[in-house]
Amino acid sequence: VLQHYFIQSNLRMTPPAMELCVGLDKGHKVTKLPKREKPSQRKGKRSKRVKLIRDVVREVSGFSPYERRVMELLKVNRDKRALKFCKKRLGTHKRGKKKREEMIACLQAQRKAQAAQA
Repeated sequence: VLQHYFIQSNLRMTPPAMELCVGLDKGHKVTKLPKREKPSQRKGKRSKRVKLIRDVVREVSGFSPYERRVMELLKVNRDKRALKFCKKRLGTHKRGKKKREEMIACLQAQRKAQAAQA
């Protein structure tokens, strides 16, 4: 029992890290430099330029026929049917959910614009 207590008390009273050749913290002590951000860390993050370009394209070209149909389904509160339709057209559940949310946001923006206009 005394040995166990002695070992524990020794662990708590370890000296500050030194340049030892052995052990977990072996080797010359240096200050670590902050890591630079890798390009892969910002993959998928939308820049201002890309956002502007996509907004202009959306404004000029409008919505595709399937997007208009999704918006009609959402107007009559058929959210689940809209998701199923998006999923069928886009291939995956995740893409379908994302497109449905995008269409909901577009509808809200249109309603907001109409309210401001009136």
